Amino acid sequence: MRTARFATLAALTLAAGCQRKEPAPAPAQAPAAGVVGDKILIGHVASMTGPQATFGTSTDNGIKLALEERNKQGGVKGKQLVLKTLDDQGKPEEAAVAATRLAVQDRVSVLLGEVASSRSLAMAPVADANQVPMVTPSSTNPRVTKDGGKVRPFVFRVCFIDPFQGTVMAKYARENLKVSKVAILRDVSNDYSVGLADFFAAKFKELGGEIVSDQSYKDDDKDFKAQLTAIKGKAPQALYVPGYYGAVALLARQVRELGMKQPLLGGDGWDSSQLYEIAKGALDGSAFSNHYSQENPDPVIQDFVKRYKEGFGQIPDGLAATGYDAARIAFAAMDRAKDLTGPSIREALEQTRDFRGVTGTISIDADHNAVKPAVVLKIQKNAASYETTINPY
Repeated sequence: MRTARFATLAALTLAAGCQRKEPAPAPAQAPAAGVVGDKILIGHVASMTGPQATFGTSTDNGIKLALEERNKQGGVKGKQLVLKTLDDQGKPEEAAVAATRLAVQDRVSVLLGEVASSRSLAMAPVADANQVPMVTPSSTNPRVTKDGGKVRPFVFRVCFIDPFQGTVMAKYARENLKVSKVAILRDVSNDYSVGLADFFAAKFKELGGEIVSDQSYKDDDKDFKAQLTAIKGKAPQALYVPGYYGAVALLARQVRELGMKQPLLGGDGWDSSQLYEIAKGALDGSAFSNHYSQENPDPVIQDFVKRYKEGFGQIPDGLAATGYDAARIAFAAMDRAKDLTGPSIREALEQTRDFRGVTGTISIDADHNAVKPAVVLKIQKNAASYETTINPY
């Protein structure tokens, strides 16, 4: 629960539901300024309800913390920041509607979001068409910032991308776990899982491993017994399941019910307290790649953890940390920009180098991606702990 020190921030934060209308991007117009008097409006699109609601809540809290801190320091260019968060209910079509509303109707200076790649992919054309800089905290699919061979001009991210995240877990499986045979279970209903599974498979095979089975499911599925039975017959040494926490936790329980003892491996989509509540210990011995570890003794990280706990009464997960970093990088770019027009902020974002974030030291490359490390967390006694760090070079 938030403490009283967030009361002022909550009063500034505007909440609204998404209107149901066609989310087609508006024609290109004058760059959104988002400045009203002595206030600057920042937009955020998030899954505040729906099957991945913890993603939206954590990210929104991280953004709020960054915004409150910045306002106490005087805001941006002498103006206070105001956050408007719209709920996309975990649906790509609603994410596009929300982004359109924030860009066209509210004329926000910066658009933050989404966490899920499918929803960021729905938002990206809106940001480009309306020249509103968009910074996604956690969408890792390469297509979010690059459409074919063309970089999306107004879309950025502060997280690593799936080719690197897939490499991290492929190397962990081969070099740390010493396994040579892995089965894959991918969620074909979202771009994140499909892309990450492909990158993992390619790297694992490059390292001399074998993919003995590649099965699929959808995020709202509840019964995975058919796929798991097929996998069991192939006798893999580990299962790679790059899905979202709800389905992964249910799947893990069914893995154990079938008598399979192999570890499960995954990505940052596992990162939620509900993963452990639903799994009930079924993921012990498993591991996943993530953006940071709250166990890291680095003073920057421990100071963030302390302030987040004071504000929200819980330990920040990776989505809270990336939300915090996304907001801070956006605010720093606004500081450097010659004015608060979209093109000026975009140019400043492109020049981001060696930004000291909670999730690592971040530089934005030519494809608008963050160059930064990843961590691997291992689950024991139904809780995750730091295992290792993998650098992008």
